[in-house]
Amino acid sequence: KMSSGAADLRQRKKQNCTESDKMAPEERNKENSKLGRSPKYMLIQRFAKLFFGCLAAVTSGMMYAVYLSTYHERKFWFSSRQELEREITFQGDSAIYYSFYKELLKAPSFERGVYELTHNNKTVSLKTINAVQQMTLYPELIASVLYQASGSEEVIEPVYFYIGIVFGLQGIYVTALFVTSWVMSGTWLAGMLTVAWFIINRTDTTRIDYSIPSRENWALPYFACQVAALTGYLKKNLNCSAEKFCYLLVNASTYTFMMMWEYSHYLLFVQAVSLFLLDSFALAQTEKVHEVYRIYLFSLIGGYLLQFENSALLVSPLLSLVAALMLSKSLQMNMKKSAFVSRLLKIMYIYLVLTVAVTLNFVLKMFIPHKENGHLLKFIEVKLGLNTTKNFTMNWLLCQESLQAPSQDFFLRLTQSSLLPFYILVLIICLFSVTQVIFRRICGEPLREAVKLEDGRIGERPEIVYHVIHTILLGCLAMCLEGMKYLWTPYVCMLAAFGVCSPELWMTLFKWLRLKAVHPILLALILSMAVPTIIGFSLWKEFFPRIMTELTELQEFYDPDTVELMTWIKRQAPVAAVFAGSPQLMGVIKLCTGWMVSSLPLYNDDDLLKRNENIYQIYSKRSAEDIYKILTSYKANFLVIEDSICNEVGPVRGCRVKDLLDIANGHVVCEEGDNYAYSKYGRFCHEIKMNYSPYVNYFTRVYWNRSYFVYKINTVISFQS
Repeated sequence: KMSSGAADLRQRKKQNCTESDKMAPEERNKENSKLGRSPKYMLIQRFAKLFFGCLAAVTSGMMYAVYLSTYHERKFWFSSRQELEREITFQGDSAIYYSFYKELLKAPSFERGVYELTHNNKTVSLKTINAVQQMTLYPELIASVLYQASGSEEVIEPVYFYIGIVFGLQGIYVTALFVTSWVMSGTWLAGMLTVAWFIINRTDTTRIDYSIPSRENWALPYFACQVAALTGYLKKNLNCSAEKFCYLLVNASTYTFMMMWEYSHYLLFVQAVSLFLLDSFALAQTEKVHEVYRIYLFSLIGGYLLQFENSALLVSPLLSLVAALMLSKSLQMNMKKSAFVSRLLKIMYIYLVLTVAVTLNFVLKMFIPHKENGHLLKFIEVKLGLNTTKNFTMNWLLCQESLQAPSQDFFLRLTQSSLLPFYILVLIICLFSVTQVIFRRICGEPLREAVKLEDGRIGERPEIVYHVIHTILLGCLAMCLEGMKYLWTPYVCMLAAFGVCSPELWMTLFKWLRLKAVHPILLALILSMAVPTIIGFSLWKEFFPRIMTELTELQEFYDPDTVELMTWIKRQAPVAAVFAGSPQLMGVIKLCTGWMVSSLPLYNDDDLLKRNENIYQIYSKRSAEDIYKILTSYKANFLVIEDSICNEVGPVRGCRVKDLLDIANGHVVCEEGDNYAYSKYGRFCHEIKMNYSPYVNYFTRVYWNRSYFVYKINTVISFQS
């Protein structure tokens, strides 16, 4: 019976446009006359609702972008800083991304700039890299084209243009979440509440404060647009023009999202699993779901071609799942459709899809040469306790805060803003309603063509079911890795806001409670307005003063030691010099000086990971000769030692860089639960400061301040004591 229901849904999809677009004017007039309203009045009301809703959505996005810009200015005093001091605010991988944007602007032509990036041998010593492919520099390519094509050279400085685009995208991000909540609830009050929760919980919804140029800050706004369009596309009884618009927007945003972030296909895989489960229980129009699968397929193929034949996309779980879904559906449709066979296929469908997807992914990885983040799979093994390792890189990743389980503070913050309690309430109601719908479908009851408010069946709306499944899957990931909260929390804001503003959700709850004292429809309408209003006022009273304090309070960010180091390098170091040190510092040196470095803070390349581990040995207990051999193997001329790493006093013992190096090098002995460090050599970063042989034979100190010690690596070794 479920298979016949799916067939009904497919037929309904074909009839949908004609039925909604060709609805007799007489029927609409009859509906309006029953309510005592003329068609003209209804048209004006709809237009006003749409106009003010769009105005509120766009205004929310613009105000958020202005808020970010103002907060950034107050935090870094950007307008009063010199160019070098501004660039120092970009740390780690952010510095690398912005440095390539600068190189593109300095190139004699855009074509020449792209060529130099795709054949880059001026960044990492002894290594030619395709920086566009390896670091996904399409955002920088677009930003440089816009900057030059718009004639902004005489109007705005490059750094302001760059961060302005990112802040603008964050405004689009917020607008897309607003629209998604609005489309689901039918009221733009839900969108306003979504934006309020998003901004209040900014610490847990975005990393824009810490890393402006990061790939996710460029990519996630497009994913939010895709989710908003997909929400509209999955709705029942959508007219043809709206459906086509949503379809085209899903197409464009999916492909753009895939081009902006190297890990985008993993997030799209989670979305594809959500749609797969939605389709498996025949809760959505099958043709629409399979159209989205085709969009995934075309985006993967287009991404593969434009990303220099990126083999990671061919062996991605997304491609395997989409291929398995299409193959399984084809087999299912070509089988004889007797009642017994249809039921059997429905039961076996999920098992068949998963089996084919896993098998196909295994076969593709056997025959297609790829470097699909092997270290990521090893990390997952160690994280799940399936393996142990002494490898420095793996243990360093495991120690990163973003890869730990979320702290209690995270849940406390969400609770204090009332977000988590309302999300749990909305999720429970929607889950119970979806479970009821699935049970009815198994019993053979078809889905209703249109769900009315008095029905109290919010679980029959496919876009709601999709978001429930999607947030649950993202939530499971966020419970394992704190860094995943930036993907989950924005949609928690959206779903919670939709729920408290939706009369259908309250009506679903009242249907279960069987209220008789008060008319349930009237009470649902009242609560859908009263509850978000009360929440809004309480949030305004508690959090608005804090936000205004952030914008008015002048913060001091100044790093004179780093400024002095960069100034010395630009004035004293030879142009052909190669610097070695921690990857994070090397990113800043590359940006601020343009000098070549021996390593970069990137973790998607095995060779760079090995370089990082080798050069980090300057903080280990190894001999001067060993360190000298390592550095000269990368043609390094200068060594920069950071006092903050050498004398690090971390909150978690065993996660400091020097502790991880001691474990990897076997310099730690465990006895009766205690760890003892042992090596016949002292810690290199300490010993080299003593200026005695053999360290002075290999290295000559040429500059130092409170934070940094710079040593020239001798080309001619002197063994005079």
